[in-house]
Amino acid sequence: MDKSLSTPDISSRENASTPPNFVSQRNKRRREFETDDMDLAFSSFKEEMKEMIKTLMEGQEIELKKITPTLMEIKETNCNIENSIAFLTAQNDEFKKKIEQIELQSRKDKEYITLLEEKLEDMQRGSRKANIEIKNVPKSNKETKDELINMVMSLAKNIDCKITKTDIRDIYRVQGKKDAKTNTPIIVETSSTILKTDILKLSKTYNYKQKQKLCAKHLGITKNEDTPIYVSEQLTARGSRLFFLARDLAKSKGYKFSWTSYGKVYVRQDEHSPIIAIKSEAQVNNLMQKKSD
Repeated sequence: MDKSLSTPDISSRENASTPPNFVSQRNKRRREFETDDMDLAFSSFKEEMKEMIKTLMEGQEIELKKITPTLMEIKETNCNIENSIAFLTAQNDEFKKKIEQIELQSRKDKEYITLLEEKLEDMQRGSRKANIEIKNVPKSNKETKDELINMVMSLAKNIDCKITKTDIRDIYRVQGKKDAKTNTPIIVETSSTILKTDILKLSKTYNYKQKQKLCAKHLGITKNEDTPIYVSEQLTARGSRLFFLARDLAKSKGYKFSWTSYGKVYVRQDEHSPIIAIKSEAQVNNLMQKKSD
């Protein structure tokens, strides 16, 4: 009676009554009708895609058929353009060669023309080497050669130059424009360049020594006797132009001397500078620019 009951085996009892601590997964079985529906939908999608691709390809074929002729035309046009360009290029090369030949021939022609002009200038200077020119002589209505000769004889007497009528090979007044009021020059062809040089030298000396320069009365002219006259050698048209430019150069750029001798034109800056023969207008322009620099 006094003995107590032993402690029951509680843990074993709990283990016996407690369910296991896990849950097993149950595999559900897919319904057959769902699989069929998916297969059907996929098949339908594939068919639609095939139809779309087919339609797209047919459309592309139609477009290609439309574009192909145009592409062929463009290709043919490009070929024609390339052929035209090739032809024009060849033609251009041929034209270049011809132009080069023409330019070469033109340079040769210019050189030959320049050579001919120089020869002609030399001939003209040679034909005038014994000639003098008397400028600004008052003109009478009816001038004869005898009157012109007497003018030269009177001039020679005043400048103390020994001359006879036989020393004058020819004399004439340059023809001017009709109704022109200017006094055209008188050309005197003397018998020699020595006589021509003496007349020019003595005329210059007279103007340098005498207060009154040479004028019409020294030619024996009583009308407008105070009209100044100028005695110089006869220049060619080219020589006259160069002499005009040379005087302008001397005036503008400080050259002290400008003169002519035997038809040629010269300038000199001062007594210690070299003498420069003026041969062309381009040379005068260069001297102008050189002096300016």
